[in-house]
Amino acid sequence: MTREEKSIAIENLTAQLAGTNIIYISDISGLNAETTSNLRRACFKAGIKLEVVKNTLLAKAMEASANDYGDLPTVLAGNSAIFISDVANAPGKIIKDFRKKSDKPVLKGAYINSEVYIGDNQLDALATIKSKEELLGELIGLLQSPAQRIISALQNKFAGSEEETEA
Repeated sequence: MTREEKSIAIENLTAQLAGTNIIYISDISGLNAETTSNLRRACFKAGIKLEVVKNTLLAKAMEASANDYGDLPTVLAGNSAIFISDVANAPGKIIKDFRKKSDKPVLKGAYINSEVYIGDNQLDALATIKSKEELLGELIGLLQSPAQRIISALQNKFAGSEEETEA
């Protein structure tokens, strides 16, 4: 790669990083062509962008980014692939699903909404992170619950008072 090509690649990676708050870094080396194709297909269906990257270029893109990736660049050794998603737990679920059949992909680290996670031991926690939509749904349910109880109690009270007036 020429210096100019590297510069363009870093700019492209920096733009990709700026456009998301959810990045997983994993090692997918050693996967055969069929398994890699299946992984890419699963990512595509889930709306996840999967890209194999050069560690030095990704490290420079992280450095140039406005986001603080903390110690995440320290995991950039060996082969690296990045999963870029809009849903925090989607890449974790995909990786976990693929790990049922083989020992790869191995999670190196993740950056989710300004939080940095290092190591494959974080995979279970990342796969169970609730998405923004799930959290909003729970919050709305919690907010509606007291109002529904009040309405129900009022309906019961009025229904009871109507029965008394009819009798």
